Amino acid sequence: MLGGIYSDQKCPVCGGTFKDDGRKGLSCPEHPKYGASKFKVFFKGLCKRFHNYQSAQRFLTGLRYKVDEGTFDARDYRKENPLGFEPLVLQWLDIKHNEIKKSSYRKIQDHMSRAIRSWGQYNVKEIGYAQIEDFLLNQKIEGTDRPISAKTRSNIKSTLHAFWMWLRKRRVLTLAQIPEFPETPFELSWRKVIDKETQQAIIDEVYRISYHINPKIWIGIKWLSTYISIRPGELVNIKERDFDLVLGVVIIPHPKEKRPKTVPLLQEDVDSLKSLPRGFPDLYFFRHVSGISGVRAGERFGERYFYKWWKRACENLGIEGVDLYGGTRHSSARALREFCSPEEIKRATMHTTNKAFERYFQIELDDVRDVYQKTKPDKELIKDSYQDDKGKLLKLHK
Repeated sequence: MLGGIYSDQKCPVCGGTFKDDGRKGLSCPEHPKYGASKFKVFFKGLCKRFHNYQSAQRFLTGLRYKVDEGTFDARDYRKENPLGFEPLVLQWLDIKHNEIKKSSYRKIQDHMSRAIRSWGQYNVKEIGYAQIEDFLLNQKIEGTDRPISAKTRSNIKSTLHAFWMWLRKRRVLTLAQIPEFPETPFELSWRKVIDKETQQAIIDEVYRISYHINPKIWIGIKWLSTYISIRPGELVNIKERDFDLVLGVVIIPHPKEKRPKTVPLLQEDVDSLKSLPRGFPDLYFFRHVSGISGVRAGERFGERYFYKWWKRACENLGIEGVDLYGGTRHSSARALREFCSPEEIKRATMHTTNKAFERYFQIELDDVRDVYQKTKPDKELIKDSYQDDKGKLLKLHK
């Protein structure tokens, strides 16, 4: 049989090794009245100590059973706990730290910190569907008793799923040991959008209040309204070297889609760029200038810098509830419906999935109402067909 129970103790009379009788414990074959009081189980490279024979015997029987059913894994019993949730998460985060941008890393670090607080040193093989579902449903907004949003819950689930997929790729777990994940449906809220006239008024106000401070504030917000394939986070990361003014393009090296994208520039913007003083290739294009308190000249604009100036312009004009993303990219994409097909707009936004694009090309209630108006029958209604076999056809409004 696999494995056995042993003891470091010896017979006090003859110094012989204690033998397992398989029933009562370990004793000396020559002097049966002397037995061991400390035990250890050896099994396929494992060694575990016990203070009584019954515990050692139960442990050994359990190991043999796991071998018989094909589930034995020596890592489950090692002191260093190689399958512990926390050490594996920390190893994964170490790798992700060098693979993704800082803002993305902070999010997954928060997600996994929540999970570590719940599961700690749990063996990853013991965390299944039920544990994951309970964990997700019990998450609260930090410092409150309010549950997190459905979107945040879905994001946390995606992070956990990515972690378990990494465990499979690293051969830590087999495909059969990967747990199922619960569904986490959510509906994204619709950003408030504005018409092109209102958008232009805000951009003009941004020009009025910021151009004398730093022209690139206005340029950035204007570009977000024009080049609807560029996100605010991508815009601030553009460097001087990313422009090719011969071809008239800007190359976004690390966009959300995880592949570089080339955005063609309008000739007026190419000419404007040529007229601006250029910096070293590694300098961020959208950077602070000297003379502004609280910032260092040459430092890149912060993630919310454009938003700050957009909101200030909105307040000056008495416009409420329109954020930078909705007022620039979303509003411009929606305004294009009058001139372009959905497929043309999708190409311009450079969306790779229909689900993401649908948020930009939402059919308005007024559009649907117009369609219904065209199907409404005339008031001169036709006699009931039961009364007049020569009923007239319904007239559609043009």
